[in-house]
Amino acid sequence: MDELLFKPATEQVALLRSGELSARELLAAHLDRIDEVNGDINAIVTLAPEIAEAAARAADDRHTLGEVGGVLDGLPIAHKDSVDTAGIRTTSGSPIYANRVPDASALIVDRLQQAGAVTIGKTNIPEFGAGSQTFNPVFGATRNPYDLTKTVGGSSGGAAAALASGMIPIADGSDVGGSLRNPASFCNVVGLRPSPGRVPTHPSLTPWSTLLVSGPMARTVGDIALLLQAIAGADPRCPTSRHEPPTMFAAPLELDSGEVKVAWAPTVGGLPIAAAVSTALESVPGVFADLGWQVVEDVPDLTDAPEVFQVLRACEFEVGLGELYDSHRDQLKDTIRWNIEEARRRPLTDYAVASRKHGELFHRVQEFFGQYDVLACPTVQVAPFDVTIDWVRDVDGVVMASYIDWMRACSDVTVMGCPAISVPAGFTPEGLPVGLQLVGRPGDDLGLLRIAKAFESATEVWKRRP
Repeated sequence: MDELLFKPATEQVALLRSGELSARELLAAHLDRIDEVNGDINAIVTLAPEIAEAAARAADDRHTLGEVGGVLDGLPIAHKDSVDTAGIRTTSGSPIYANRVPDASALIVDRLQQAGAVTIGKTNIPEFGAGSQTFNPVFGATRNPYDLTKTVGGSSGGAAAALASGMIPIADGSDVGGSLRNPASFCNVVGLRPSPGRVPTHPSLTPWSTLLVSGPMARTVGDIALLLQAIAGADPRCPTSRHEPPTMFAAPLELDSGEVKVAWAPTVGGLPIAAAVSTALESVPGVFADLGWQVVEDVPDLTDAPEVFQVLRACEFEVGLGELYDSHRDQLKDTIRWNIEEARRRPLTDYAVASRKHGELFHRVQEFFGQYDVLACPTVQVAPFDVTIDWVRDVDGVVMASYIDWMRACSDVTVMGCPAISVPAGFTPEGLPVGLQLVGRPGDDLGLLRIAKAFESATEVWKRRP
């Protein structure tokens, strides 16, 4: 059964389509796995077996009638607990919403279900998705399948842990400062931050923002492409939507040419990186060279990235949670209160300056990608740390000023406006996963997937199970 559960989602879908496996059989196998390991890991926090069984039965009925289902027909999935799911408790990890059951689903959930995915439950997150350590006062902490004393990162931490432990074959998530990439690195799975608008987000209080994106998480790059076929594509309610058809991600992932020019940035432009992370990734340039790629140590000028990110992020926290701060301040964790207070103490000129610097940074990035096909760098600055630590206070002896500064390997990339993916790349001597972050040209999600697939095939690190 383990061999089935750890097969790529593309192979599980093929078994369903061929009739070798029914959706109900696949669901039962995953439910058994959840029953076996979730008590220790705490990745899936709300289980909906009756809803899942009805969806699996419907998928089997379609197959019996010869109807053509969606690209995910019969495949189990769990949704991030910050994403509304009709009829299933959605708490955002907050005691304020501990018993909330939405009447309608978010767009990404609707698209996944329309593609035939079988909703199995909800995955754990930090409170309101704030921070890259998955714990909250409603459900507690999620533990890393590779070492139960360690964190899974966040904020899509429950999704990453569920994938790594075989509880689900695919997952959805969202990313502002690394929430799809950081937990993917910590759990040896793949997390894609798509180009803004590639996966439209609705509902949204900030529909024009490019900071928050929805995206896929899976165990292989091919599975990421499969998910994009279901969740990508324009929606009129999301003004930043990209209009390329989602079927583009059904194209082969083999590179059209072996000539790839890589900018290798082992410190992402001078960030402190823990020795364990650097050591786990030291073979990466050699892998690129063996693939016949040209490797140059270089990085775009990201000097203004932390200021841009901090200001824009604070603004979004005020928009999203400012009213809750006023009415339920004592029920919000300290880091969320800090972020909202940051927004309120800053003058409007800070936002104006950050907006200008954001535009200048993007133009520098465009020029940079005129020279390179991909930027490669660490996904994380530290290896998975103790699950009882709320956030990292120092990295390689450098003190972190706030709870998000230790994530700059991801958050500095966020404001570049490019697609970015974390792929399994290595392990520390203690057996903890470390991911490689690959950043593609603006808007070139498919090209990025092809480069990531080549790296994945050359290394096969993703095959190392907990």
